[in-house]
Amino acid sequence: MEETIKILWVDDEIDLLKPHILFLEKKNYEVTTCNNGLDAIGIFENNNFDIVFLDENMPGMSGLETLSEMKEKKSSVPMIMITKSEEEYIMEEAIGSKIADYLIKPVNPNQILLSLKKNLDHSRLISQKTTLDYQKEFRKITQEMASVHSFEDWIELYKKLIYWELQLETNNDAGMGAILESQKAEANSQFGKFIERNYETWFEPKNQSPILSHTLFKELVVPELIKKDKSVLFVVIDNMRYDQWEVLEDVVNKHYKLEKEIPYFAILPTATQYARNAIFSGLLPIEMEKQFPQFWKNDTDEGGKNLFEAEFLDAQLKRLGLNIQHDYFKITNLASGKKLVDNFKTLKNNDLVSVVYNFVDMLSHAKTEMDVIKELAPDDKAYRSLTSSWFKNSPLLGIIQQAQKMGFKLIITTDHGTINVKNPSKVVGDKNTSLNLRYKTGRSLSYENKEVYAIKDPKKIGLPSINLSSSYIFAKNDLFLAYANNFNHYVSYYKNTYQHGGISLEEMIVPFLVFNPR
Repeated sequence: MEETIKILWVDDEIDLLKPHILFLEKKNYEVTTCNNGLDAIGIFENNNFDIVFLDENMPGMSGLETLSEMKEKKSSVPMIMITKSEEEYIMEEAIGSKIADYLIKPVNPNQILLSLKKNLDHSRLISQKTTLDYQKEFRKITQEMASVHSFEDWIELYKKLIYWELQLETNNDAGMGAILESQKAEANSQFGKFIERNYETWFEPKNQSPILSHTLFKELVVPELIKKDKSVLFVVIDNMRYDQWEVLEDVVNKHYKLEKEIPYFAILPTATQYARNAIFSGLLPIEMEKQFPQFWKNDTDEGGKNLFEAEFLDAQLKRLGLNIQHDYFKITNLASGKKLVDNFKTLKNNDLVSVVYNFVDMLSHAKTEMDVIKELAPDDKAYRSLTSSWFKNSPLLGIIQQAQKMGFKLIITTDHGTINVKNPSKVVGDKNTSLNLRYKTGRSLSYENKEVYAIKDPKKIGLPSINLSSSYIFAKNDLFLAYANNFNHYVSYYKNTYQHGGISLEEMIVPFLVFNPR
């Protein structure tokens, strides 16, 4: 049985509102009335009300004064201001006092009912409608999944799944959430098969392919640079999934207007040393190894794998014939982020400022290694929320705000996404096999054929070989590759952690966005 909603209605002409009150009581609302602000404060303090209707123009204590007193006592109770006046300053004061709604007399009973539902039943009604809408869409998505044949179709399907995931996020229906998770898992299974059938063809001459990591700068960033209408801030947020971007978008939109959104595909392995180096060099990994052996490091080489992005970018700009003033910054901690915020004005004459921001990548690795992060981000919903909280308080937002004030065009993208891995897949390799959990490269690899995408000839997909007999395997779905000789340790340590390097919608389909300053 539903609890009765309790309303306090304060109006110096309350007797004239008897028809409205009877209407609400027939709808099972309990209405307490009062004809002045001073008495209303006492009644409000000594009782528990779900909502208050408050007349603005009353003799003695005004509606705004009464509102202020009530808010001090119980700030969470929604309050609806009702007034005869359409004076703008009264509206502004009421809104500034955080009213829930503002109604102009004369009001009819249905207006009152609508305001009640909007403020008290809002979440429940949205939740019910969202559930019904997704139930209708479920079959349609399932049918689309069976007929997806192109990378464009996969982009559209993935964005649709993200849309429904975010719509259902505030829904407390665990059953709907489980159904969506199942549908995402099936989509990733089908996507893995699509990549196995088509990925190699993307590197063949004259074959149609999506924009990939190594073509991203030339195809999408350079056209913005050659316009020469604005300086460009090019931000690469490392390891950012599409759904994470969706929860950051509203924050960026306060400072910038979205001009274009172009999803692109991260190359395999969807790992930083491959995908991000490819962005800044404009080359495939095998080309980087041949042309810049002093900068490229294979998986088994000692030392950092992304130490020369600035040099790669210099070489790419020179190759493209772009003689521009530019700077590159890599932000790996709070201090370096704050320093760039403080010094950003010195870059006003730059044509291009490139910033790599590493927080999201650090967050995913910290989830593996720190119990507190595992508690804070046990699932995708919490992972998005943690990313959003970081961004709103980060130096990166300060950098973006500075750029907006200086009239910079803004480009935001990432090198790859990440996936929450849940199921182990046994793999055996020699001591020189790479360590990543979503892909392996080395000799004599043994694995479950159905669970990986295996590449015997790496050069077909633009990858270097550590030695003549090296191959690559890429985990699909939500699998992680665990060594058979220490299997139980791997399973307990890495299950339900965020990893990247393999094949999934989350890792491979990532956003590229262009904004103009507001």
